[in-house]
Amino acid sequence: MTLSLPAVDRRLWALAWPLMLTNLTVPLLGLVDTAVLGHLDSPEYLGAVAVGANLFSILYWTFGFMRMGTTGLAAQAWGKRDRFGQVALLLRSVLLAVAIGLLLILLHQPLIALGLNLMNPSPDVSALAAEYAAIRIWSAPAVLCQYTLVGWLIGTQYARGPMLMLIAANGLNIVLDVLFVTGLGWNSRGVAIATVIAEYGAAGLGFAIVWSRLPEGQRLTRALLGQLADYLAILRVNRYIMVRTVALLLVLAFFTAQGARQGDTILAANAVLITFLLLISNALDGFANAAEALIGEAVGKGSRHRFRLVFASALRWSLWGALLLTLVFVIGGKALIALLTSIPEVKTTAWQYLPWLWLLPFASVWGFLFDGVFIGATRTRDMQNTMLFSALGVFLPVWWLTTGWGNHGLWFSLIALMLARAVSMGWLCWSHSRHDRWFQTP
Repeated sequence: MTLSLPAVDRRLWALAWPLMLTNLTVPLLGLVDTAVLGHLDSPEYLGAVAVGANLFSILYWTFGFMRMGTTGLAAQAWGKRDRFGQVALLLRSVLLAVAIGLLLILLHQPLIALGLNLMNPSPDVSALAAEYAAIRIWSAPAVLCQYTLVGWLIGTQYARGPMLMLIAANGLNIVLDVLFVTGLGWNSRGVAIATVIAEYGAAGLGFAIVWSRLPEGQRLTRALLGQLADYLAILRVNRYIMVRTVALLLVLAFFTAQGARQGDTILAANAVLITFLLLISNALDGFANAAEALIGEAVGKGSRHRFRLVFASALRWSLWGALLLTLVFVIGGKALIALLTSIPEVKTTAWQYLPWLWLLPFASVWGFLFDGVFIGATRTRDMQNTMLFSALGVFLPVWWLTTGWGNHGLWFSLIALMLARAVSMGWLCWSHSRHDRWFQTP
């Protein structure tokens, strides 16, 4: 049966809307973190969570391949109707996630110290951020297991699973945030404790959902565990995603560090605006995540027609999403900032840099979309190379040339990074299509 574009639109939306709702709960949590701390009497608590959360973004998303790589491989196994491959991938990826999480706990003291030294916040913020980080690290095994479970569920086209996991977990986190910070007065320490509890809750729910979704007729056997070579193969496939993710997160850490060097008020204002960047990425990633699953299925089936239809559908809806977000920030940007902080100097400073927020949706949408396509096709080396080019060849030189612009130069550099990703990945996408490389072994 030949698929039409409207039929692909329906399949894309069937996957995208629960993923979009799921993703939107992530910045919603950040909004609540910012709001409960932003209304305290000092910007230091907000700055501490901004620095600590950024540190854990780097630490955890260094291993983001546990989500992205699992999605692409699971989607291709789904397209081939390979039951054994689906379950073996899941089991092996979970075991890797637990092992890496435990290793991070063992090494947390030097990792946290290194991260805080690189970000170089003020002494008061640094002490609070260290306390926050020492608590958050205990969620490492749960977070990495979540990455694997969510990736497998997306790849096997059960988008409601991640939705149930993350909405329930983030809802719990929000309730605990308010209880621990507003009710008990634990400040940034309370935000960290709430997050750890919620992460383990999400992982437990995820295991229950995945257990109910295991392919019928596929028994749990010793063969599923595989050999050492099977685990090394998973790591080899995903090593490019790891380098790409580290490069991106180092850019964001550099952004936070440069803001911190301009003072706690700039740091806090940037933290408010970066929360909206997370809102943009998680909203538009709904279409990209759906594209990962459907592109991977098309590659698994060897269907070029299906591949083209999925790409066209994801592109169109991603652009509509970017337009909607732009209108929201242009019309309601000041009101949204006022919701997140009542500290006069932070609010006024954030308003000064609001126009950069207006540019973010259309600058970033292309990178999100192409990430979905390249992950589904497991073209992860291309993701690495384009990110390295954008970070080293564009972001850093542009930042250096605009240091005299202060925080405006920092935001301009971030926009330049996103546009560089759009151009470089777009060119590769066109080249792969022209030379029919999408269905060749990477």
